[in-house]
Amino acid sequence: MKEHGRAPARPRGPTFAQRLVRSAWLAALLVSGSLGAGVLGYHHLAGLRWVDALLNASMILSGMGPVDTLPNDAAKVFASCYALYSGLLVVATVGLLIGPFFHRALSRLELEAGRRREEEGLADLAGPPRGDLP
Repeated sequence: MKEHGRAPARPRGPTFAQRLVRSAWLAALLVSGSLGAGVLGYHHLAGLRWVDALLNASMILSGMGPVDTLPNDAAKVFASCYALYSGLLVVATVGLLIGPFFHRALSRLELEAGRRREEEGLADLAGPPRGDLP
């Protein structure tokens, strides 16, 4: 579904909307799966009730910090790993959500650069379009 070579950027239509929806669903799956893993970890390792485990996992995942004091070393190690993972998950989720916009902007810049090369007679120096490479 990517544009090839010097093809114009696709209009904001079904293809762009499909990319947005797919990215949003993937981000939602990552966040909900991570929240589920956090709830299970806090419930089983820290012995917290389900609601308290959900609260702690949600707070760590959102970057706010833990709520309850953890009773043992296993729970503390889990909370530490979960907090580090949560920080990386935020970066990945933001990347997924802005990816379609970034892809569209880069496609437009590449198209504009190709037009300038053609206008200046430098199209032959740019090499073949990406779609023609083996």
